Amino acid sequence: MPLLVLMLVSLTAGVLGAYVISRERFHALATGGTPGFAAERRDAARAWLAHFHHRTTAAWLALGAAAIVFVAGWLSIGLLAYLVRGNSTVARIDTAVARWGDRHASSVSDSAVALVTMLGNTYVVVALALTLVVYDWVRHRNGRVVLFVVAVVAGDAVITIAVKNLIDRARPPFNPVALSLGPSFPSGHTSMAAGFFAAAALVLSRGGRPRLAAVLGGSAVAVAVAVACSRVFLDVHWLSDVVAGLALAWAWFAFCAIGFGSIPRGPRRARSASVEGVANA
Repeated sequence: MPLLVLMLVSLTAGVLGAYVISRERFHALATGGTPGFAAERRDAARAWLAHFHHRTTAAWLALGAAAIVFVAGWLSIGLLAYLVRGNSTVARIDTAVARWGDRHASSVSDSAVALVTMLGNTYVVVALALTLVVYDWVRHRNGRVVLFVVAVVAGDAVITIAVKNLIDRARPPFNPVALSLGPSFPSGHTSMAAGFFAAAALVLSRGGRPRLAAVLGGSAVAVAVAVACSRVFLDVHWLSDVVAGLALAWAWFAFCAIGFGSIPRGPRRARSASVEGVANA
């Protein structure tokens, strides 16, 4: 039963994620456009940025947008941290979900769920990240991609550990293994999976068609949610832990993506005529 629920929840989340991305609200990130603008408005956004005489002005604008996203993500984490400390409703939901997972677990479901949870293991994520940057370096020789992936993965790990030690929440009592795993909030496996696979989807889909971005982005969401479910069904994390892990990772990923200017696609291409016209005016 837990494995079936994991599959249904993760697939639903992946489909919803793919749908949102297919609406092109985030496709500008993958195609080198200005983050936050729909595809049909990218040229206008670039033309507006071309009014500035210095590249540093546009860089500060991007950094400001990234800071807003990051602060919003941290406010969400702070709210969750407050709720898990003193809100009885959240505690009841966490306990009910954990008990359901404990009652319906079997050796087969635990083995399958344990394989899923490995997608958020630090060593596995680091190995996949190294594979990704080597693959992209061979294709594009773009050093910013390497820095971007390192920033997402390493930054996510550092922030997650810092929040864990700050909140110092106890893990669910149903699985004896959980007692030796340290603080519970937020879920490190969930956070690592959500951050890395989002970064991988962005790197692999940049310069491609919207459909490719939707498929890869939806797959990244599905994997992250699957790992989140696996942590709950293995009784090593509360439900609110994995929600916090997803929020933290996606906020940090968005911060890095915007801060790095959506990562150029390789050699600089000629700008559109409209941008050139504004720049030369």
